[in-house]
Amino acid sequence: MWTIPNIITMLRVVLIPVFVVVYFLDWKWAHQAGAFIFWLAAITDWFDGYLARKLKQSTAFGAFLDPVADKLIVAAALIMITHTYASVWITVPAILLMSREVYVSALREWMGQHGKSDIVAVSFIGKAKTMAQMLALIGLLSELDYFMGFPIYWVVLGKLLLYFAAVLSVWSMVTYTIAAWKNLTKEDMNKQL
Repeated sequence: MWTIPNIITMLRVVLIPVFVVVYFLDWKWAHQAGAFIFWLAAITDWFDGYLARKLKQSTAFGAFLDPVADKLIVAAALIMITHTYASVWITVPAILLMSREVYVSALREWMGQHGKSDIVAVSFIGKAKTMAQMLALIGLLSELDYFMGFPIYWVVLGKLLLYFAAVLSVWSMVTYTIAAWKNLTKEDMNKQL
């Protein structure tokens, strides 16, 4: 259990309350510091997976904890941006993204229980959604439109990426559902339920 990748994943879980507290501190740069912590957590997500493969330290615990850590910090960030912006234009895509995560996690768990997890394995659309979502959240959390006097339009880009991630999110949810549909509607499985 105490492998380097697992320790990095656990660090990401520990960063969640730190991220939330820092974001809401009464500092001028609190939101930017919170966005940096979120970015750091996102980097550790890539890094722990890379190390697990490179060092051949993949474990069942790591395979369980890694997606949980991702979903927890992303859910926290989505809730925080809905609070910060208090706008239906941010809240609706945030709810779509969170709903998709719950739905796809439940679908993957169900398919895994029936030995069909490969049917709903992470796809390119899912990876693109994750990348767009992470960049959107960093931009929206940071609230930076200018850096050192230069326009960078992070918030505008963040809003566009949030909508792009929401579209990819729904698309991937539909794709996974179609892929799993035959297994979800099997008569013998329905009798078991």
